[in-house]
Formats: sequence, structure tokens, C-alpha cells
Amino acid sequence: MASSPIRSPVRIIGIDPGLRRTGWGVIETEGNRLVYVGCGSVEPPDNLPLASRLLAIHEGLAAVLGDFRPAEAAVEQTFVNKDGVATLKLGQARGVAMLAPAMFGISVAEYAPNQVKKTVVGAGHAEKNQIQVMLKILLPKAEPPSADAADALAIAITHAHHRQSAALRLKVASL
Repeated sequence: MASSPIRSPVRIIGIDPGLRRTGWGVIETEGNRLVYVGCGSVEPPDNLPLASRLLAIHEGLAAVLGDFRPAEAAVEQTFVNKDGVATLKLGQARGVAMLAPAMFGISVAEYAPNQVKKTVVGAGHAEKNQIQVMLKILLPKAEPPSADAADALAIAITHAHHRQSAALRLKVASL
């Protein structure tokens, strides 16, 4: 009689990119079970030039990746707003947020803000406080120090729920 394969936990980092504060959240998923591992944010000083802030974000994320050793990463997609300059700068922070895990050989999935909200709360236009309430239910041990860290945990949860379809999309794209 053959035994069924044992599922091993998968460690996931969610990243909420930003120039002032880049949130990160690490969870483990095993089947449908979610376990909180850690969260926080990388906060470069506001007075640094843009290139130095981007470097500080990269170094901070690299340290988190080295400490927590996630197997998969997920980053929130940038939404375009009316201020084109701000959108471009946020895009640069997002590029760094995608580069850091890629440099560790970690695959990076991307999720739209509405998909994150819909996955965690059940509505694509949920408020930040609704996300934090659901985080308390899904990850009772988590106490995110900022909204950015909470958003990063929500991104990690979204990836945990959609990782099979994300892996399939990556496989199809490489054909």
C-alpha cells in the first residue's frame, strides 16, 4: 500500500512596495493552514536622494530574505494615479521589491490591490481597517506595526491562496 505524499510547508514573503515604507510579511502555508512568521517594514530616511532610498530598500529586503529564507515571493502591483511622477517613483520601488527576491533565486508573483482585498476580505474595494480585522482572524499571532506590514501579510495570504494558478501562469508564459 502506497503512502500519500507528505505536504511540506511553504514559506512566502509578501511585499508592499513604497519609497517611504516598504512593508514585508512572512507566512507559512501547509495546505489551507496559514501560520504567521514575521512582518515589518523597511523605512529609508526621507532626506536621502532617490537612488540611496532605493538602495536602502534593497538592502533591507535582502536582510529580511536572508533571515527568513522564503521559498516564494509576492509583490503588489502598482496602481496608476493622477500624479505621473509619483507613480514612476513608486514603480522604481516596486522594481527593487521584485529584484531583491529574484536575486535570491525566488520566484515572484504579482497581484493587483483589488485582488488582494477580494482574497482577504471578500470585497475588492475593502478599507484598510477591514484588512486588519481579517488578518486578526487569519493570522491571530500577527501584530503588524504598520499598515504597510499588514498589507504585505495580505499579499502573502493572497499568494498562498492563488499560488497554484500563479505557478501555472509562469509555466505557460515560459513555453
